[in-house]
Amino acid sequence: MTEVEIKKAQDSLQSRLAQVIELLNRQRVVEGLTHRQDGQHQDRVETLVHRQNLVELQRKLEDLHSADVAYILEALPLDDRLTVWQLVKADRDGDILLEVSDSVRETLIADMDDHELLAAAKEMDADELADLAPELPRDVIHELMETLDAQQRERVRSALSYNEDQVGALMDFEMVTIREDVSLEVVLRYLRRLKELPGHTDKLFVVDYDGVLKGVLPIKRLLVNDPEKQVAEVMASDPVSFHPDEDAYDAAQAFERYDLISAPVVDKNGKLIGRLTIDEMVDLIREESESEVLNMAGLREEEDIFASVWKSLRNRWAWLAINLITAFLASRVIGLFEGSIEKLVALAALMPIVAGIGGNSGNQTITMIVRAMALDQVNTGSTSRLMRKELAVALINGVVWGGVIGVVAYLLYGSWSLGVVMTAAMTLNLLLAALMGVLIPMTLSRIGRDPAMGASVMITAVTDSGGFFIFLGLATLFLL
Repeated sequence: MTEVEIKKAQDSLQSRLAQVIELLNRQRVVEGLTHRQDGQHQDRVETLVHRQNLVELQRKLEDLHSADVAYILEALPLDDRLTVWQLVKADRDGDILLEVSDSVRETLIADMDDHELLAAAKEMDADELADLAPELPRDVIHELMETLDAQQRERVRSALSYNEDQVGALMDFEMVTIREDVSLEVVLRYLRRLKELPGHTDKLFVVDYDGVLKGVLPIKRLLVNDPEKQVAEVMASDPVSFHPDEDAYDAAQAFERYDLISAPVVDKNGKLIGRLTIDEMVDLIREESESEVLNMAGLREEEDIFASVWKSLRNRWAWLAINLITAFLASRVIGLFEGSIEKLVALAALMPIVAGIGGNSGNQTITMIVRAMALDQVNTGSTSRLMRKELAVALINGVVWGGVIGVVAYLLYGSWSLGVVMTAAMTLNLLLAALMGVLIPMTLSRIGRDPAMGASVMITAVTDSGGFFIFLGLATLFLL
């Protein structure tokens, strides 16, 4: 899909969201008007108008893809969201639940009774059930497992046995397997007998009679080669494969690196037990990216934008409390130099510049380091080399931009010494920002924590307090 096509699709989705919101607003307006009317036919008129609007809204939803409906649900306040959710046909509930964010899914599941949850879950594959199972009531899970056949039940248990960040938790069990000692013509006849191929099938998996993976047969090779050839002659015998206990994000990086659509998952004996597909990898990369952004800001989890005040408070309060403490420390640093500020008022006007530039520089450094760590491009053993590089960049930036602001300070206040202090403070604070920008994520990683967790909050605290102390300290020593 080209950039223009993507923009058109997004514009179309925004238009449909606007139409849904308009219908919801129209329904509220009409209901409000009919409530004000008196007469014996009021209830009948209200019911007819209500049904007409809901039927039109339901018709709009039926024309949308499940992912588009999920997008609309996420963009609506809770009351409107539940109104739209009630209009979705029951046979689409499962697909939509899998598409919405975790926080929105929680609100939708809370609005469903056990019967509706069971009906939605019965339409799902084993890997999809495993994704949804942790959020379903225990009695629903128990009843659902009893309705599955032995193979499906074993697959669900297998998927649930892995952590959510492991390959085994994301693998799909729907795949096509063939033998290596048959002709391509036999394979083609076999495929024609299937009702449909599993989604994202770009290759067939070649296994022996014990289920051990021998190779893969890309669909394009199947189509362009002589039908009389044997599978063994055409297949790729060294495919990229994964083990169920591998890190899922490492697998996602491999998908990006090798342009994979699907890949086999094998156990320690080489037996084929599932496959990974590109859709799961794209979702994983998106979720990881969103998680990093949230962690950098000190948010513990994804938040429904229309969540209750209490839920939002619980998600945000911890790092705000830490930020309050660090802000208080910064204020105490300023308090140490009250006398200096009283003697030279220009210090009060200039010191936020030193702290602000230091904070921006530190956030640039920490963002680059966290991204590189996420891509496995660096590790804790690279700390010293990265530190030297970032310190060199900070030194050059400090001298250049510190010099610029030093000249500005001279022009504003007519003091060369103030300009020199400004330049020195800017340079030293940028060096401090670079140092902490490398050390904070590396230290968090070394102690087993997410290197992005609260990194932005911590670097800002250091550069604020450090910047104030450096600038006011230099000013006290050399200007007063």
